[in-house]
Amino acid sequence: MVPGKQYSNYVVYVDESGDHSLESIDPQYPVFVLAFCVFQKAYYASKIVPALEGFKFKHFGHDVVVLHETDIRKERGDFRFSSRPHKAAFLDELTGIIEANNFILIGCVIDKARLRERSENPYHLALGFCLETLYELMQEKHQDDLPTHVVVECRGKKEDAELELEFRRMCAGENRFGRPLPFEVVFADKRTNSTGLQLADLVARPIGLSVVRPGQANRAFEVLKRKFFCSGGRKRVGADFEGWGLKIHPAPESERPR
Repeated sequence: MVPGKQYSNYVVYVDESGDHSLESIDPQYPVFVLAFCVFQKAYYASKIVPALEGFKFKHFGHDVVVLHETDIRKERGDFRFSSRPHKAAFLDELTGIIEANNFILIGCVIDKARLRERSENPYHLALGFCLETLYELMQEKHQDDLPTHVVVECRGKKEDAELELEFRRMCAGENRFGRPLPFEVVFADKRTNSTGLQLADLVARPIGLSVVRPGQANRAFEVLKRKFFCSGGRKRVGADFEGWGLKIHPAPESERPR
């Protein structure tokens, strides 16, 4: 904490879906997804946190439980549902909270099976896109002259050191703008009961599934479409976000220039 230092009105929570390793690729989910959930701080504190806390008290009787997408999907730990309808109602209510509350989504999907340069790190590729897009968003919000914190979960001592080095390198000027970016990384323990990190965890996999299984029903992604940062501002919510708030790399064959 620096006395008197000013910060931006926004905070960012980050999570991932899939393995960023290129050593072995899961044919059922051959992608790596990085999701940035961007919250206006006052709204986050007054609306989003109470909404998720209330949801936890209703379903568990306390707010210590941490919402993990994998645990919910696989019905592990606290998420042992009594029936299919019980699970469906739980997910519908949770999806409704995400739909009703405002935040801006920036995401990148790396198709590992089609990545041409095998020396590239999928996490670093996705991080670069998300940070550059976040900077454009902060410019739009006139917050680009103030520091914005980007909160990520700890993954391990070696991985965290590599990520911090890459983050600082990009923010020092190694980006497509060729200028410093006003972001500060914060590492959070996996046991941290953070509303923002839990929401980021919940949105990452639906983004990946929209690419892996494009024809399959994906209600969660239909909701998320209206959250992505898009080229037309609020007038184009739910449209024109591909290649803007959501990047797929390498680009699908149909989107490549001929």
